[in-house]
Amino acid sequence: MTSGRALLDRPLLRRLFHLGALATRGMTLGVRGAAIDGQGRVCLVRHTYVAGWHLPGGGIEVGENAVAAMIREFREEAEIVVDPARGLRLHGFYHNEAAAGRDHVALYVAPAFHVARAKAADREIAACEFFPLDALPEATTAATRARLREIRDGASPAARW
Repeated sequence: MTSGRALLDRPLLRRLFHLGALATRGMTLGVRGAAIDGQGRVCLVRHTYVAGWHLPGGGIEVGENAVAAMIREFREEAEIVVDPARGLRLHGFYHNEAAAGRDHVALYVAPAFHVARAKAADREIAACEFFPLDALPEATTAATRARLREIRDGASPAARW
């Protein structure tokens, strides 16, 4: 007779166990990034599928770490290239209750970057622009405004997005 613990030592059964756990306790993990230029302007994007202006970001892909995901999302959504020598700084880790209670977001700040080219609108991004921190567009989401206040004021991150 094989014990339950011995069964979990088998790779296929261990994988099935983890998939079952994901189905019952799964969560999603995403990233957002604040790129603030030398003039005090922050990059915001407007998506084609949701209202408002947001910090660039998205989901972390299988096998990808959070930093790599944010670097990829900056490039895809805003044509921002992070300076590899300076990397990204983690500002906070948040629970995003608005997304079915399962979503978590890591917020990074890019201390150094350049814009490779102007971002052209595409299927996902309707617009990408830099705005002064003290003159954000009216349609900037409340969560985006709150995160930018935290960064600007050096405040500790809130627990919720």
